[in-house]
Amino acid sequence: MRVLIAVDMEGISGVVHWDHVEPGHFEYARFRAIMTEEVNAAIDGALDGGATSVVVADGHNDGHNILIERLHAPARLNSGSPAPLSMVEGIQQAECVFFVGYHARANAPDAILCHTWTDQVRGVWLNDREVGEIGLNAAVCGSFGARVVLITGDQAAVQEAIELLGPMESVIVKTASGRMSAECRSVEETRTAIRHAAAHAMVRQVPPLIIDAPIRLRVELTRPDQVDRALRVPGTKRIDGVTLEWIGDDMVSVYHAFRAIAGLSGS
Repeated sequence: MRVLIAVDMEGISGVVHWDHVEPGHFEYARFRAIMTEEVNAAIDGALDGGATSVVVADGHNDGHNILIERLHAPARLNSGSPAPLSMVEGIQQAECVFFVGYHARANAPDAILCHTWTDQVRGVWLNDREVGEIGLNAAVCGSFGARVVLITGDQAAVQEAIELLGPMESVIVKTASGRMSAECRSVEETRTAIRHAAAHAMVRQVPPLIIDAPIRLRVELTRPDQVDRALRVPGTKRIDGVTLEWIGDDMVSVYHAFRAIAGLSGS
């Protein structure tokens, strides 16, 4: 079984503030090391469960976070940005997927650093189903027939994933009481739990997320001028002052369109 471990940082153990996840801040080095060790726990668990290959996609910021010198063999690392499939680069050769360190979608209550791609995005819908990064990335995985079988993050991220995808292995690494406050498990306890859950996830029968075509992408931004810029993406249609729509025949094209919209909205 070929495994992709798609990794973000806001859902890593102990992370409760932007200072923890932003390169250049003195706290960042500490938390990228913690991030790397949680990925290693997932790698070891996948191998315990019979994985034949493991690829890691570094999906936070510009993809320069995981310390490759500490990464456990035989995993391979997709690093850097932009990558063709961004946060799930490598899904082309995977059969099951782990989401490690994920966060809840924009405006979720009691969810650490909740957002969807950027703070300019207030909401995203696929065929009228509201999604965040969990749903967007899971839908791309599903378009390749790959199943998301493990989620780690705070309780809001785990609940969001299970409501969207169905029962799966999960590890709640912290319980949020606001956007920047949480009760956090120890890193040692968390790593043990992730390795155990990853091994069990290898036999989980979670169906892939398939979004029926044509796929209608709707994105709500924060200001009208952001929509003005995002309308440069061919095929976009303005719905109201802060909302636009893009329709595509496959999820990869929709994902590319969303990334372009999000990028232009912040320029």
